[in-house]
Amino acid sequence: MSQTVLVLGATGRFGRNAAQAFEAAGWTVRRFDRKLDALISAAQGADVIVNAWNPAYPDWADQVPKLHAQVLEAARLSGSTVIVPGNVYVFGAEMPPPWSESTPHQAANPLGRIRIAMEEAYRASGVRTVILRAGDFIDTEASGNWFDQIMIKHLARGRLTYPGDPDIPHAWAYLPDLARAAVALAEMRGNLPRFTDVPFPGHTLTGREIADALSRVTGQRIEVRQMGWWPIQLARPLWRLAPHLLEMRYLWDTPHALDGQYSKTLLPGFRDTDLDDVMRNAIPAALRRHEIDPHKAVAAGT
Repeated sequence: MSQTVLVLGATGRFGRNAAQAFEAAGWTVRRFDRKLDALISAAQGADVIVNAWNPAYPDWADQVPKLHAQVLEAARLSGSTVIVPGNVYVFGAEMPPPWSESTPHQAANPLGRIRIAMEEAYRASGVRTVILRAGDFIDTEASGNWFDQIMIKHLARGRLTYPGDPDIPHAWAYLPDLARAAVALAEMRGNLPRFTDVPFPGHTLTGREIADALSRVTGQRIEVRQMGWWPIQLARPLWRLAPHLLEMRYLWDTPHALDGQYSKTLLPGFRDTDLDDVMRNAIPAALRRHEIDPHKAVAAGT
């Protein structure tokens, strides 16, 4: 018998990948449309709700509590399990890595505190919930994340632009892998605790390790250059997003990784996509090894 998942935010990064992964696993997928659908009725009959709604940073304080309260109410009425893509903001800069399901949530910055309160609302609700926690996303198409918008912007010129210290480890999640993990957890939801926090280890990489992998898959030497933050500093008075980007800058200079022991216990047969395949799938096809014309690539990047 087919199971049904309601995906909120199905056009976004995690939501799009989750919808594809659930479909590949044989689930009936409902993609929620805010313009046409009512959440309470859309959730009826859904075994799982994937809550991939993610407002822009400047709107978090106002919208995050309201949106998640709506999801909790819909899940209470429908009996659905909710899967939420969690992040590492809740830990703060002082917590030593690796960060696990038992690491205290001690973030003191505003965005971190909003996420802590949101997760506590799920924990206290009694709604069956899975927090699938991951680091920064690597997608299979340009979706406005750090990797595609900033880091590989000048890849055709042989350059990786890195937002922080390129010699410290940083947590990454390849979205198709994260989505497959969401499906696997959804299928075993009845055997999980009522509230389950699952760190997804993904790939822990330095900037230089990313550059090395990109060198292998492009066939050209990729150099690392650190991103200057001064344009964002200058834009702070005029750009609503700038203060929040600066608030989260610490993650680029704080060594961190997600502990994978609990994930391995729950999903012992799960295998991450090989790093080189991740990088190959995350960059434009024209830049992949054996497909790149260096002269055209340089011209395209100018």
